[in-house]
Amino acid sequence: MVAAWLDQLCKARVFDLAQPYFLGMPHHPNHPPFLFSLSKKHGDVVAHGASSASEALGLGGHVGTHMDAVCHFSKEGLLHGGVTAADVQSYAQGIAHLSIDTVGLILRRGVLLDVAGAAPLPEDFTITPENLEECAARQRVEIQPGDVVLLRTGWGRFWSDPARYVNNLRGPGPALPAARWLSGRGVFAVGSDTLAFERVPAADMPVHVHFLVEAGIYIFEALNLEELAKAATYTFLFVATPLKIRGGTA
Repeated sequence: MVAAWLDQLCKARVFDLAQPYFLGMPHHPNHPPFLFSLSKKHGDVVAHGASSASEALGLGGHVGTHMDAVCHFSKEGLLHGGVTAADVQSYAQGIAHLSIDTVGLILRRGVLLDVAGAAPLPEDFTITPENLEECAARQRVEIQPGDVVLLRTGWGRFWSDPARYVNNLRGPGPALPAARWLSGRGVFAVGSDTLAFERVPAADMPVHVHFLVEAGIYIFEALNLEELAKAATYTFLFVATPLKIRGGTA
């Protein structure tokens, strides 16, 4: 059985959904940018003709392609499950409740809903339940409990143009009705190719609050969904291995 699975996986096409990291890459202004520098160049230290190069890097947990842990948001001081945020958090230790290191390996059925199609959605486009239903019908897919559902807006193609991608924090995405449409189907996680997942600006971030605080559903942001959409691959095995950052919110 294991040999048959390995043979099937080795023959499968793999889509990398992560965007590349580089100096000046897009980042939400609420989070520290990506910083990178070689700490040692070849030739700095030489021993018997051999040398090595290495780097130092720094970034916010929500910079680049990432997964929001459930503890990322609270409402009225409470995290998912009614836990008081103030009781389980500190600057040094992070969040001691439902942090990213508690997630583990993710192996789930993935579903791509290509809402954008041929052209990127306008910055003021609000994804509605009707959009999701139409897209699922057109692609002949059905959302099932436990799925990871990814929404393509087309903005992933702007990644190499940080100003265009960040766009002063204005961009397309679902509002609360579409979020409830997804949570009502029992999804495990949602994601998109945008910086904030939900339609922004949104001062109180109702979609984040609904998924993370009320429903306990994870959010992936800044995904690269272009090749997946180009191949019209609408259902697939979704694999993610969140970094084990103790107390991390992403």
